[in-house]
Amino acid sequence: MLKILRRASIIAAIAPAVLIPLAAQAADPEFCRGYAQAAINQVRGALNNPNCARGLQGARWSADFKVHFDWCLTAAPGAAETERIARTEYLRGCRG
Repeated sequence: MLKILRRASIIAAIAPAVLIPLAAQAADPEFCRGYAQAAINQVRGALNNPNCARGLQGARWSADFKVHFDWCLTAAPGAAETERIARTEYLRGCRG
């Protein structure tokens, strides 16, 4: 029982050190609104091109603003830019 209590107290002491920096890295809601709108514009562009539309899969290509916005709020720093670049590269490749 003492081992369990000791482990629990160690976890309780470490958890804030791990979780607080993660919360501090959360994206700004205003940034995420812009990110989500840009994502929706890219999705619409892809859907309007048959060469692009057939390859759209996953949340990256969701037509729901909230999906992109909510994801952005929880994404690691730089992840939103990585997603935006991935969509851009796909669009450049499928428009051939």
